[in-house]
Amino acid sequence: MAERRYNDKEIAAIFRAAADAPQQANPEHQVPADEGLTLSDLQAIGREVGIPADGVAQAAQALDVRMAPAARTIFGLPIGVSRTVNLNRRLTDDEWERLVVQLREVFNARGRMRSEGSLRQWTNGNLQVLLEPTETGHRLRFRTMHGAARGAIGMGFAMFGVAAVVAMVTALNGTFAAAIPGLSVLAAGGAAFIASGALRLPRWARIRQKQMEALATQIASASQPGALPPK
Repeated sequence: MAERRYNDKEIAAIFRAAADAPQQANPEHQVPADEGLTLSDLQAIGREVGIPADGVAQAAQALDVRMAPAARTIFGLPIGVSRTVNLNRRLTDDEWERLVVQLREVFNARGRMRSEGSLRQWTNGNLQVLLEPTETGHRLRFRTMHGAARGAIGMGFAMFGVAAVVAMVTALNGTFAAAIPGLSVLAAGGAAFIASGALRLPRWARIRQKQMEALATQIASASQPGALPPK
């Protein structure tokens, strides 16, 4: 299988992390962006400058985990959170089953397991964890969305929309003044729904990001199949 290739910027980050001191490793290999170096290439370079191969591998794995976070936003608020980690090896059946156990513990949810050929997934409502085959092994995807907050924000804007329509109609037929109390209630209700959805999102997103990062780091840092670290 083809190995993951790293570009110049990634190579520098890997060697800084592996050497634990930027001045100790400054390989002068300039790599075209469309080519890159494999982990084996990096480990060979590391040996030339006195960096253990295991240290290079761990730094590369940590880089893959750090580079992957993403968030889906609505009006700048994180309504959804996701993280992808390329494992560069195949996850064993035993590792997947133990990961599912950890998912149930971390997210406090039983969830449902499903397999389709080489694809595997664990889902609980909007929360999904997918294991997908790649050229270099497996890719693990975490993603979730705060459905309740999205619904509250959507309801709030719907109420604003209704209020706007009512305002236009009453303005045209000359009854706008009489409709003001009802419009105020609709507007206040819409604002309350939007606020209730928006206020819960930042803390929720931070917690989910930390949970996903911890799980991704654990599974990515397992040096050998079957060596998934305990929670």
